[in-house]
Amino acid sequence: MKKSVAIIGSGPSAFLLAAFLDQEKFSITIYEKNKTSGRKFLVAGKGGFNLTHSESIENLVNKYTPKDFLSAALLNFTNQDFRNWLQQIGIPTFVGSSKRVYPVKGIKPIKVLNSIMNHLKQKGVEFKHEHIFSGWDVNNNPIINNHKIEYDYTVFALGGASWSVTGSNGDWLITFNNKSIKTKSFQASNCGYHIKWKSKFIELNEGEPLKNIAICCNDVVQKGEAVITKFGLEGNAIYGLSPQIRQQLITNSTATIFIDFKPSLSIEKVISKIKLSSHKTIKDILKKELKLSISQIDLLKYYLKKDSYLNTNTLANYIKRFPLNVVATASIEESISTVGGIDKKSLTANYELKNLPNQYCIGEMIDWDAPTGGYLLQACTSTGVFLAKHLNQINEVH
Repeated sequence: MKKSVAIIGSGPSAFLLAAFLDQEKFSITIYEKNKTSGRKFLVAGKGGFNLTHSESIENLVNKYTPKDFLSAALLNFTNQDFRNWLQQIGIPTFVGSSKRVYPVKGIKPIKVLNSIMNHLKQKGVEFKHEHIFSGWDVNNNPIINNHKIEYDYTVFALGGASWSVTGSNGDWLITFNNKSIKTKSFQASNCGYHIKWKSKFIELNEGEPLKNIAICCNDVVQKGEAVITKFGLEGNAIYGLSPQIRQQLITNSTATIFIDFKPSLSIEKVISKIKLSSHKTIKDILKKELKLSISQIDLLKYYLKKDSYLNTNTLANYIKRFPLNVVATASIEESISTVGGIDKKSLTANYELKNLPNQYCIGEMIDWDAPTGGYLLQACTSTGVFLAKHLNQINEVH
């Protein structure tokens, strides 16, 4: 006789769990509070639908915070495994210039979602929409739409607290707290960071990009680009430093980041280019010899004292290590993702809730962090597959 599995939530981790559960062993029902499944999946796809990242699995594992929590799941279902599975359900992918992985040209997010949904329905997975989880009864049975549900296994895939327009608002956190399950408050990640710009600088440079830079915080370096906004900075070069910036903000109320405007050049090479230049003005030297943008030059011009700006060695040091103070994160509502949720100490190595046997948590609702670029989606899918293989294994017929 088949065992029954209830999956509460219908995002990527839920989809991959359902896809990899053995249909000969389990009957699977997915409960979703919205009228349709995968709303956050579709919204995320509007900004460039990168599904995962193509770098080596050894490097990919190290992109997560903390580094060890997700390693077993990621090694069990790698970025290449994810691409292979997508190919099997009719979604071929390609590697872009940024090494991010996308559906081949012409395949939109809705087609990816429909392919996944069709695959699950062919497996016999049942979907129940507009079904809202609200807690547990006295026997620890989940309550949905004010009625208890009884399953052999229950898996929560409730997501984080970003993109509330999709219904992903993290309001389940209080329910789990009330059940004496240890959680952590949600915080913004992969978001804009507030910098109190000098008025003249931001007046001239709002909306301008800082390209081909590297930003450092707590000795962690992230290459990429950032955009100057009235609020501060945003973009992949700063998103990837979210854990380090957030930790400094918690500890010191401010965080210091350092921008390297020319990561391809050593400090000695920068000094040499300045000293040997035939151009007469500092601005021309920076623009024509070092190929700095107007925004980069303005940062140096408006933030350095005149003697520092005119001193070759001092100027070169600032080009390689320009400090900025971050005073706050953007709001959770404006963030791409969140950290917080179920405390990892509340779970076993197989994501089972220690307080609730046969009930599990997967995906973004657990407290871990990842940069943008396909890492978030990859980890969600990997946790789903990891749990599916665990449940398949413990229900082997002997």
